[in-house]
Amino acid sequence: MTDADALLAAARAAATASYSPYSHFRVGAAVRAGGRVFSGCNVENASYGLTICAERNAIFAAVAAGHHRIEAIALACVDAGPEAPAGSLMPCGACRQVMAEFAGPDLPVSIDGAGTVSLDDLLPNAFRLT
Repeated sequence: MTDADALLAAARAAATASYSPYSHFRVGAAVRAGGRVFSGCNVENASYGLTICAERNAIFAAVAAGHHRIEAIALACVDAGPEAPAGSLMPCGACRQVMAEFAGPDLPVSIDGAGTVSLDDLLPNAFRLT
């Protein structure tokens, strides 16, 4: 099993813990940072603005453990059917910007059902203060 496959498996497993009573769209993410894997799932709220995506949940878990650089990320939308267009599987803009905060443009982003792309492919010319 490749590293990307292992991260995708961890993302799929994380999606099963999703709290998504409104969208019924479970998403899981897994990041590798400091040689460890950190997982997260989407957690919805009746006030939609308070919802957090799986990708940010996983990245923030790595940051909370003291890792400020992520090496790879995988995400899985387990409720998307095989006919789902690739665009419906992609991370949102906020998650892309958070990825850019903790990784470089060459970050591999493995998306279940859509393949692996670089962060630069998803977010060219990312906003950076440094």
